[in-house]
Amino acid sequence: MPLLPVYAHDLGASGFFVGMIFGAFSLSRTFFLPYFGRLSDKKGRKPFIVPGLLAYALISVAFIYSSNVNSLIIIRFFQGIASAMLMPVIQAYIGDITPGGREGFIMGSFNMSMFIGLSLGPLLGGIIKDQFSLQASFICMGVLAMIGFFLSFTLLPPTKSEQVFKTHRLPVPWRKIVFNGQIAGLFVFRFGHIACIGIIWGFVPIYADVRFSLSSSSIGILIMLGVLVSGLIHVPMGLLADRLNRKMMIVFGGVVACYAILSFEWANTFRDMIQAAIIFGLGGGISMPALMAMAVSEGNKSKAMGSVMALMTVAHSTGMLTGALLGGFIMDCFQLRMAFPAGAVLMALSTALFILGTSGSKVVV
Repeated sequence: MPLLPVYAHDLGASGFFVGMIFGAFSLSRTFFLPYFGRLSDKKGRKPFIVPGLLAYALISVAFIYSSNVNSLIIIRFFQGIASAMLMPVIQAYIGDITPGGREGFIMGSFNMSMFIGLSLGPLLGGIIKDQFSLQASFICMGVLAMIGFFLSFTLLPPTKSEQVFKTHRLPVPWRKIVFNGQIAGLFVFRFGHIACIGIIWGFVPIYADVRFSLSSSSIGILIMLGVLVSGLIHVPMGLLADRLNRKMMIVFGGVVACYAILSFEWANTFRDMIQAAIIFGLGGGISMPALMAMAVSEGNKSKAMGSVMALMTVAHSTGMLTGALLGGFIMDCFQLRMAFPAGAVLMALSTALFILGTSGSKVVV
């Protein structure tokens, strides 16, 4: 994440094309998420997790041979398809084996591992690039994906032992899921939060590079801090989500995130940007365990865990796409720093719509 925006900018990419590098990933993933998530409710989880990780490893190699912006966009498009085979299915797998009443803790623990990985990735990528080369960073990404592939292939139980495979349930109609008020509210909030992440990941590196002339390692640390802080508090916040009002936790986290992304526009020093990144991480760490706990509960109620998790990941993809394209548009037409107030407005609106959407949870059929 700290490498691609600056790399593309050095190749002469405009804000629109920087946005498209992130948006292509989200676009392809959005189209394929409902298909893979729903199919995993019928075919099982392992048949998608294992080949998805292998595809990720192979695509990592393709980055090494990329030499222009167009090729980066194409590679990211196919990487989005591989991602669609992974995230909703993995989250559904976790949801399948989560005991009732412990959704917050289990999903918080899983998300902690994911966010710590996301925080270490930018840091390691920046250090490897500074010490060796950009291609070395992509090689390391491929090696890590291959490790995940072999671990999943050997350690995950056979598909026939999975819960969804043993029950042989028919897929739940999409309209019963999409028009569920709780799920719709969760979707909107996750969309807004991830759109802000899209702005931060896509354009904070350029902003930091242009205004403060930071190294790739420093930019990696900046991106890492917010994700790391979020990941570290997922478990305690997950425990709280099993005991407190989950909706109130989500709303409070949304307010914190709204203030944080606005703080990037106010930043006058690198220290100010670090502070904004940490506060944004706190907002996500407070809201996301509660949000995913509610999603698991709704997945169990609707007997469509894969489909519900696919929708949550669709919100992730469309949010990332929207944030990336919105930031690129503002960068080209106005000033780059104005992307951050726009993100704050979007976060505030998403939080308000979440409150409205979850005030009534009846299913419209």
